[in-house]
Amino acid sequence: MKRRIYFVIGILVLAVIGYLLYTHRAQLGLGPSASNPESAGSDQAAEQQPAHVSWQSVDRTPDGFKVDMPADSSQFQVPAYNNRGGAEQVEYIQATPGSDTTFAIAWADDPPVERASGSSAERTLDTARDGALVRTQTTMLNESHTQFQGYAARNFSARNGSGGLFNARLILTGTRLYMLLATFPSSSARREADVNRFFDSFTLISPPRDR
Repeated sequence: MKRRIYFVIGILVLAVIGYLLYTHRAQLGLGPSASNPESAGSDQAAEQQPAHVSWQSVDRTPDGFKVDMPADSSQFQVPAYNNRGGAEQVEYIQATPGSDTTFAIAWADDPPVERASGSSAERTLDTARDGALVRTQTTMLNESHTQFQGYAARNFSARNGSGGLFNARLILTGTRLYMLLATFPSSSARREADVNRFFDSFTLISPPRDR
């Protein structure tokens, strides 16, 4: 039974991450221009500057959280495929302060997640991380296992051969999965203070109950 729970949770997690990272493949150097990485030129990537970010507080109390996002964020619903082959809609907020820089957060409720705890939560986050790396053809730069308001969380970053990189934070609560994502076309376009503000501003207002 536990193995089935891992499998179902893994499908949801990977579907959400895969969709978001596929959507931002251009920022990560995974689009058509990446077919010849040498043509992009590392010197050109090194000249990119961080986007100017005007921060604003996004109050999603009905959804259980608050977070600081760049101004003019937009909300969408993206499909995540379940173990039955059907599509479930996942809430998703995105802000793009620069043409090649994106900050995003997605969250989803899924019954099997409520039944996951302990090592199963860690295994889910491992599966999500591995799927993200494979889907984006990136190599992990660093990773940390942590707790966020009492829930299992995972921070990791990765880079591809063209210089694109992303920072991700996964938080698996008793009933809900959150994913925070920041993507950049190069290391020179990434500002550490912006990533820290985005991640550190995220707060659970009404944490989902434990199982």
